[in-house]
Amino acid sequence: MGKWGQVRRNIKRFPGDFMFELTEEEFNNLKCHFGTSRWGGVRKPPLAFTEHGILMLSSVLSSENAIQVNIQIMRIFAKIRGLALTYEDLRRKIESMERRYDVKFRIIFDAIKDELPPPGDA
Repeated sequence: MGKWGQVRRNIKRFPGDFMFELTEEEFNNLKCHFGTSRWGGVRKPPLAFTEHGILMLSSVLSSENAIQVNIQIMRIFAKIRGLALTYEDLRRKIESMERRYDVKFRIIFDAIKDELPPPGDA
């Protein structure tokens, strides 16, 4: 049994906030971006992991390749978290500047804020 079998055999380690199955629509969207499998499709819905799920996955999968993939994924999660904090910091600085500067700049500040993702979406 492959890596997904390992996960399914250890399913108690993966509550809903660690892992979830993709819906058919989500999976079809991925297929049009990445193609289909060599063996003619999936037998069960694909699994997707949250940051916590990736940490738990490390305890279930022990091949060298799995370890290296998990390390890279954790680095990506850390980088994404850093970017999210950067956006929130930038948003706070812009709001602070809005309070200090003349109304003449409101148009500029509104245009900049329109380009930033909404709070929590970064």
